[in-house]
Amino acid sequence: MQGVLTGFAVIGVVIAVGYLLGLRGSLGENGREVLTRLAFNVASPALLFTTLARADLSVVFSSWLLVTVLSTAAVAGVFVAVGVARGWGVGRTTIGALCSGYVNSGNLGIPISVYVLGNASLVAPVMLFQLIVVSPLALTILDLSHRGEKDPWWLRLLTPVRNPVALGSLAGVAVAASGVHVPGPVMDPLTLMGNMAVPAVLLGFGISLRGSALPARGVERWPVLLSVALKSVGQPAIAWALAAGVFGLHRAALLDVVVTSALPGAQNLYTYASRYRVGEALARDSILLSTILSVPVLVVIAALLG
Repeated sequence: MQGVLTGFAVIGVVIAVGYLLGLRGSLGENGREVLTRLAFNVASPALLFTTLARADLSVVFSSWLLVTVLSTAAVAGVFVAVGVARGWGVGRTTIGALCSGYVNSGNLGIPISVYVLGNASLVAPVMLFQLIVVSPLALTILDLSHRGEKDPWWLRLLTPVRNPVALGSLAGVAVAASGVHVPGPVMDPLTLMGNMAVPAVLLGFGISLRGSALPARGVERWPVLLSVALKSVGQPAIAWALAAGVFGLHRAALLDVVVTSALPGAQNLYTYASRYRVGEALARDSILLSTILSVPVLVVIAALLG
């Protein structure tokens, strides 16, 4: 319980500061856009590189990671199917699918892993899976749909290595896999820049709330409600069914996988939506509502399985 409240309190304070900055106009008319570009082009790639370069890639193959992979694919698949049927468009559907299954494994997952599960490393497989597989794949789709047919085919094939976030992730994986030691004079500036990522994302998210209507209104109502339902209820329910019924996990292992699946949507998804100017209201409202709903959901899961 303490971990849940601590993680949400930290995020809430920074978002509130961003909201006040937006309300006062302290960063000017383009403050949110500048923070978003800073996070996408500089801070997030640096953070992902330094995180993955030091990571033990063997944790990606932990015994219960497959549950997370399957539950993520299931809820994302449901959203994509509905998005295609309803004609929501490639970019918008991609953002909605991310909001349905991409969990906040960093600034929420780590404290909750420490205080609820008792081990910060338990969230590492989920984090690496999202950074190595989900983010590059989704960003490639967004890049291709954003560019259309303007670029030649050979240039479109290079899309993953032209995206700063995907490039930072892939470079970090390459360093970790090769065992190369990155010297301090190189790693320290990257670490310093990477430390800006989470605050910049949260402040930008807070600024975006200024003057916005109540969530789940207007044209984005049904995509938002669907993504929140899949994220807050569908993903943890599917994870529980797979973990207990298919993989035979129980007690601590079952709690671990269900809690990590019940984490809300990650704030960096709003950065992706803002960068490509697609599904911004969808991402903002879905992240906000799933974050609010995850508090009672996590408390109930901890009470039932803890």
